[in-house]
Amino acid sequence: MKKFFSVTLFALGLVVAGEVNAQSKIGYISSNELLSVMPEMKKVDSTLQDLKNALIQSATDKQNAFYAAVEKYNKDSATYTPAVKTVKRGELTKMGQELSGEEERIQQQLQQRQQDLVTPINKKAYEAIQTVSKENGYGYVFEKEALLVAPPGDDILPLVAKKLNIKLPGGAAAPAGPATAPKPAAKQ
Repeated sequence: MKKFFSVTLFALGLVVAGEVNAQSKIGYISSNELLSVMPEMKKVDSTLQDLKNALIQSATDKQNAFYAAVEKYNKDSATYTPAVKTVKRGELTKMGQELSGEEERIQQQLQQRQQDLVTPINKKAYEAIQTVSKENGYGYVFEKEALLVAPPGDDILPLVAKKLNIKLPGGAAAPAGPATAPKPAAKQ
């Protein structure tokens, strides 16, 4: 009875170990590389560049208006009454203060717009990684940049790109199975 119990326990241990082992397949991906080949990101880059150009043009127009107002003030200030000079200086100060924060406002607007545009693309990439991981039995997928050494066969980027119908530059193919170990040298 004791022997039967021991054999049953051993067999159960093998089954459990096999199931754990089957789920512990490990892969990796460079999400930055994935995002860079997604066509949606090219549209984001184009949209952000257009927005940046428009914001810079607007800031340049404001700056030119400020310089013109300063020049007009300097030219005409001799004819202004003290009360008008005070009002004009206040207007110029306000314009200058608005200009001083313009670069920061542009950066904030660009960052917010980028976040708004990239969030759905990140979600799509994440969902594709999840799907490919499940379909191919990967229990863990790490960010490639966090790994010092990793076999090329565990890179799931080609699988995810295929899932998203994206052609990778350089013709990267889906990872092959694990490489076979080299045969030991024959003894002489």
